[in-house]
Amino acid sequence: MDKLYPVYTLKNECHDCYKCVRECHVKAISIQNGHASVLPEKCIACGNCVKTCPSSAKRVRNDIEKVKNLFRAQKEVFVSLAPSWAGIFEHSPEKMISILKKLGFAHVSETALGAQEVSIQTSKIMSQHQKGLFISSACPVIVDYIRFYNPKFIPNIVPIASPALTHAKLLKEIYGPQISVVFIGPCIAKKNESDRHPDLINVALTFEELKLWISEEFGSTQAIEFNNAERFVPESAYEGSLYAVEGGMNETIKRGGQASDVQLLNISSIENLEKALAGLDPNNLNKKIFIEALACNGGCLAGPCSSTKKSELLRVSDVLSKAQEREEIPSEPKTVVEEEYKQKTFEKHNYSTELIVKALNKIGKHTEEDELNCGGCGYNTCRELAAAMISGEAEPSMCVSYMRKIAMRKAAAMLRCMPSAIVMVDSDLKIVESNEAFMRMFCGEMYEVFAERPEGVNGACIDRIVDFADIFKQTLKTSQDIHRERYPVNDKLYDITAFSIEKNELVGAVITDVTKTELGREKIAHRAQEVISKNIAIVQEIASLLGEHMVETELLLSTIAQDYDYSEEKQN
Repeated sequence: MDKLYPVYTLKNECHDCYKCVRECHVKAISIQNGHASVLPEKCIACGNCVKTCPSSAKRVRNDIEKVKNLFRAQKEVFVSLAPSWAGIFEHSPEKMISILKKLGFAHVSETALGAQEVSIQTSKIMSQHQKGLFISSACPVIVDYIRFYNPKFIPNIVPIASPALTHAKLLKEIYGPQISVVFIGPCIAKKNESDRHPDLINVALTFEELKLWISEEFGSTQAIEFNNAERFVPESAYEGSLYAVEGGMNETIKRGGQASDVQLLNISSIENLEKALAGLDPNNLNKKIFIEALACNGGCLAGPCSSTKKSELLRVSDVLSKAQEREEIPSEPKTVVEEEYKQKTFEKHNYSTELIVKALNKIGKHTEEDELNCGGCGYNTCRELAAAMISGEAEPSMCVSYMRKIAMRKAAAMLRCMPSAIVMVDSDLKIVESNEAFMRMFCGEMYEVFAERPEGVNGACIDRIVDFADIFKQTLKTSQDIHRERYPVNDKLYDITAFSIEKNELVGAVITDVTKTELGREKIAHRAQEVISKNIAIVQEIASLLGEHMVETELLLSTIAQDYDYSEEKQN
């Protein structure tokens, strides 16, 4: 678990569903031993994996302690509050400022002030060109996507920093370079931006972190008293507040009036931007096109860390209600942060066809027809999965169709080799699965007919095949296992164990013919009884003989005794 990167995985909570792989447009996920982990060198911190993980195993780095350390160091800490706050929180500006100050912040300012400067400078740059493609630099996810995966368009990114960085510089110019700035907004990628520009933004928090901190500190915000005199410093923002909604940046450029000859487009999501740029050569454009590019559908209000009970309509409405107009928008920005965007390189592999084929063979793909490209693994094609397997970022077990085949083969082999009869029956009492032993045991003369059919006896009604269908009915009804020993059917004896597979829907049974065994037991018992009877007879005969012999002996001895007494009397 790498908590240094803004997004990480709790492996014990990860349940090998591969949903994060499916939702990650750039496949910056590695699967090892069934657990997913983020690849920082490939990740653009869009937050899709965090939003879609069904077990909440994907987590965002918590930087609250970093802010508290600034407080402990007695730094004067300013908040740069993203304009989307008005659509996420229920508080008035005065109460929002009061809450943040009670947490320990010295002052609260609006990131939208920096957004206004970015729009002015963007318009100025475009006015200096006759034609060309211009892509906004406001969204760090979009910027990293182009830097990592579509470097052809790096020269088209407007060469200035984001509104957050611009705002941080503006605050330092007004209040001094010694102040600390903490950005708070709905975006995970701002943490990357902060990590890369610690001279401007000390820490970036998400709205979710702020909510957690408020909950831990106060429990509920309802009882928090606030000062109606609280104000954003150095002033409240105007049109820059519109940046929170789709098309908001374009609206600020329109209001500035300097880009009337530019076609203003807004494109949301990486997928849509990729489609829009596919096949485009910016050098062939004979007009000026500006793209307000955002990674999140719905703009920053739909950021990965912007959960709220408000409906999307109300979120947008609240932001629009707060945005103020000013009589005149300056033609020159107060502050500019120039930024040179460079390509981010990481190891990319172009594996040979031979290696890809070998990897495909490992997941049972031996022909083109075997390559289903079902997307169950999270990758768009089987060949993408194969390449990821070679890179060590994926496992054969991710292929659902392959694992299903393996499971079916194992199950079929076990069913086929088991000497006992196996049968599964659905709620309509129709056989859905059985083995050959079952057909041999119960199909009688029809065995050859069923054996020639690919489906065997499957589909037949169980009561047409066996005389104990009531056992299946009872198991379906009660979902309780039933065991019958030496169950008599005609001239046979069976041991039957019926069990529930899917409650009230599917039951199975293991049936063993114990007729020979039981007959063998009866023969042994009968033979033993014969031997016992004979032994008893012999013993009785012996006892009888012994009894007769004892009588004869007693008579003889009595006679001898009498004769002895008589001879003694004569002598006397």
